[in-house]
Amino acid sequence: MLGRNFRTTSGELDLVVADPRAIVFCEVKTRVSGTVAGPSGPLDAIGPRKRLRVRRMAREWLRSDAAVARPSRDILRFDAIGVTMSPAGELLLLEHVEDAF
Repeated sequence: MLGRNFRTTSGELDLVVADPRAIVFCEVKTRVSGTVAGPSGPLDAIGPRKRLRVRRMAREWLRSDAAVARPSRDILRFDAIGVTMSPAGELLLLEHVEDAF
């Protein structure tokens, strides 16, 4: 893990990690099953405006001191993670979409 909850002027990057090929910026959305408000699934909440903000935040991270010790990778990737919980706090579904946007 290279970063978690990294604060930028545009918001907060949830996760910054590295795999063997890429530096990966992950947007994580959580929803509670059975609630009516908002998009139906957690991944539905990552629309075009949010994707643009995550890209802006990634640019800030790459320019920051936090990125100084990052591993050398030629590829940047943007993943999405959707978490669905029950009202009691049990994990119902975890979805990980690589290269989501």
